[in-house]
Amino acid sequence: MLSLFLHEMQETSKIRIKYFIALKTLILTAKNGIPEGTRRKSYYIKILMEIKKFDVVIVGAGPAGASCAIRLGNSGLNVALLDKATFPRDKTCGDALSVDVINQLSILSKKLAEDFKSLENKIPSYGVKIFSPGNECIDIPFIYKNAKSCGFISPRLSFDNFLFQHVKEYPNIHIFENCAVEKITQEESNNVLLTNIGTFECDLVIGADGAHSVISRNIGDIKVDKKHHSAGLRIYYEGVTSFNDENFIELHFFKEILPGYFWIFPLPDNKANVGIGMLSSVIAKDKVDLKKVLQKLITTHPNLKERFKNARPLETPKGYGLPLGSKKRNISGERFLLTGDAAALIDPFSGEGIANAIRSGRVAAEHAIKCFEQKNFSAAFNKGYNKEIYRRMWKEFKISRTLQTIITYPWAFNFVVKKAKQSKYLQQFLIEALANVEKKKKLLTKPAFYYRMLFK
Repeated sequence: MLSLFLHEMQETSKIRIKYFIALKTLILTAKNGIPEGTRRKSYYIKILMEIKKFDVVIVGAGPAGASCAIRLGNSGLNVALLDKATFPRDKTCGDALSVDVINQLSILSKKLAEDFKSLENKIPSYGVKIFSPGNECIDIPFIYKNAKSCGFISPRLSFDNFLFQHVKEYPNIHIFENCAVEKITQEESNNVLLTNIGTFECDLVIGADGAHSVISRNIGDIKVDKKHHSAGLRIYYEGVTSFNDENFIELHFFKEILPGYFWIFPLPDNKANVGIGMLSSVIAKDKVDLKKVLQKLITTHPNLKERFKNARPLETPKGYGLPLGSKKRNISGERFLLTGDAAALIDPFSGEGIANAIRSGRVAAEHAIKCFEQKNFSAAFNKGYNKEIYRRMWKEFKISRTLQTIITYPWAFNFVVKKAKQSKYLQQFLIEALANVEKKKKLLTKPAFYYRMLFK
């Protein structure tokens, strides 16, 4: 069969793909099977001849990729959106949608923000409960523009599909589900992507394919750094009790998992998203078994065991990695940009990444438009994308990194939470800090803030 295939390559002038790319595609196609009733030879040749050409290819249709596609809608560019899954699909996550996420939807598309109101599988959350290692607890309501506000909790199965379906409203965005990118190579004038359904060529590729990005692995240079990476586990439960009346999300900073936390987020239909996240360097150093730690906390900790007494797990623990934004990376290069988790844009303290995924997808789209306007896809030009991303996010990442460092010292965290319960000034700071990073940075850099925290 291989010799026949090579013979066809020599005789068919329309096949314009290099030998090793054609061979790889053949192998992938054979591995995935051939539609029933199709002649093997003609199917192989058909696959190889169908090189799909686009201006932009976005790899990954989660929040970063879908947001990028939405922003490129009606841009006049010919765009492909690829995802290895079929939507709706699950995504291991805490499922919390912060106030910032809701704001990002509105910036991206007024219609999208309006449609979100009618998304059924979500509940509003009006604040966060923080438990210190010493078992002190403080409630922090969500405030935006000096008014009571709310985030939401919605399973990623529903939220990601909501974004994905909105992409279909744009005729210049071509969607390819069940399309797994196996390899990407760069030629002088374009990118060539090998997938299980054929070959794609594009002027610019945008990697929105998560923590294990194929794009980053093939043409980028982001490596896993355990000091700037967390591991997480999630389990959906039914029947967890004693939630706040306003569905506050809960962050439990137990001493044995610092710097990390245990979370409980309420969901519709008496369900809850329960999980644990911990810095990967600590897991490796102390040989932590997250599954065992999670189960032990649920069954033995005084704050949890009664609440989970009659609860029922709906799945086995699902693991995932979180590349943290606590250090700057090179998130672009010749003819490519990285977004969301692929660009390591997760908050180092909270572990929240959806808002920055949406934000980075939008910024990447805006930069892509500039690339085509100026006909410049060079690594030097794309540095402008790096600069814009970190202009928007780096201040908050640095502050979150500081907070992450503080919680490695239980006594310090206990002191802050205890003091916050007694001090209206500190309570107001925490409320404003959740809503306004500039306010947070301004206060944290003033010696007077620490004086008031310590002595007033």
